[in-house]
Amino acid sequence: MPEALEQDYSQTQLHEVTKALSSGMFVHVRRMLAHMPPCDIALLLESSPHKSRTVLWQLVDPDLQGETLEELSEDVRNGIIAQMDPALIAAATEEMDDDDLAEVLRSLPDTVYQEVLGSMDKTDQERATFVLSYEEETAGALMSTDTITIRPDVTLDVVLRYLRLKGELPEGTDELYVVDKENKFLGDIQLATLLTKSPLLTVREVMDNESEAIPVSMGESEVAQLFERHNWISAPVVDEDSQLLGRITIDDIVDVIREEAEHSMMSMAGLDDEEDTFAPVVKSTKRRSVWLGVNLITAILAAFVAGFFESTLGILPILAVLNGIVPSMGGIAGSQTLTLVIRGMAVGHINDANQRWLIGKEIAIGMLNGVIWAVLIASVVALWQWDFTLGLVIAFAMFMNLFAAGCAGVTIPLILKKLDIDPALAGGVILTTVTDVVGIFAFLGTATYFLLP
Repeated sequence: MPEALEQDYSQTQLHEVTKALSSGMFVHVRRMLAHMPPCDIALLLESSPHKSRTVLWQLVDPDLQGETLEELSEDVRNGIIAQMDPALIAAATEEMDDDDLAEVLRSLPDTVYQEVLGSMDKTDQERATFVLSYEEETAGALMSTDTITIRPDVTLDVVLRYLRLKGELPEGTDELYVVDKENKFLGDIQLATLLTKSPLLTVREVMDNESEAIPVSMGESEVAQLFERHNWISAPVVDEDSQLLGRITIDDIVDVIREEAEHSMMSMAGLDDEEDTFAPVVKSTKRRSVWLGVNLITAILAAFVAGFFESTLGILPILAVLNGIVPSMGGIAGSQTLTLVIRGMAVGHINDANQRWLIGKEIAIGMLNGVIWAVLIASVVALWQWDFTLGLVIAFAMFMNLFAAGCAGVTIPLILKKLDIDPALAGGVILTTVTDVVGIFAFLGTATYFLLP
């Protein structure tokens, strides 16, 4: 089925389920959900208000609940899990991939986690302990231990017979990993190589012994950059002694890239990247109020600076009309630089070697923009008010604020990064404060000095 038709079909299904649910046709909804893939069930849950979501989850087949939980966003999944019995949570996580299992277990309160762990059998308890032994947002937290390993001294024919006996391969398998007797990673062999080379050759003769393995402690952002750079489908994960621990597949990396993009976008507005669109009103209000409070403080600070020049504004009312132009232009220019730098940091383009050059470049851009727009605004104001001095005043303020915006836009995220503070979350607030204060002070301060008698 073509992708466009498949998407339309999924949307039609979702619409029918929603309509049946609102009509109270619960048995019909249960049957429909039983024939829907987990990804569509997850989309339906995320697209439903809180009360409808609770009812829908109760109608999902228990055999599909584990896979559905894997597809849900963190905020929605946590809300559903909070209403589940620990035994049901344990049952739903049985077939989960290791990385998804770790994410679910980490979201549980300690008391619930202990109950869920107690409801698991010994094998699942050991797996849960293992996946939680690695820090969040590292290769260890992303990897799956479901791998196929082979020895270098066997022939390809032996490997093929071994795979036929297994009957199936782990999902996303594009290569087999070669290890020695101590389970040390030696290299890999592509499935294409295995199928096209002579079955009499040994693994050692055809394997890639220069393939790159991912350290288990590497950050997930760096892992994603490696996948992007090398066009990997999967990659092995090793410890400090080169022991093979597991593998990371491209589907997990797609999730990382998507989450990082959402995080940057949502953080600019002070929102959690996993914010539930249909979360209860009070819960959403609490989350957004924090950001609104921070912005109110910055606005009060800007107003406080403007208050120093209250007498100036009273004598020259035109300054109140023009006062918003300079901070606004500085804010836009600074946001352009801030966004560019945050993106460069996210994709790994910015490092210690090129930071000084980048700072110099953005300062130069700020100065050039300052000259261009200072001349333009000075001409407009001078002709509008027939006041050449007023034009020069706003030109100077515009130049200073665009220069400050360029400096702040490039240095703020770099400084925040060194302080281990998320630049996407805090950078915009600090930048707005800088451009507002500098813009108001430069304009009204210069006007007070040159225009008042």
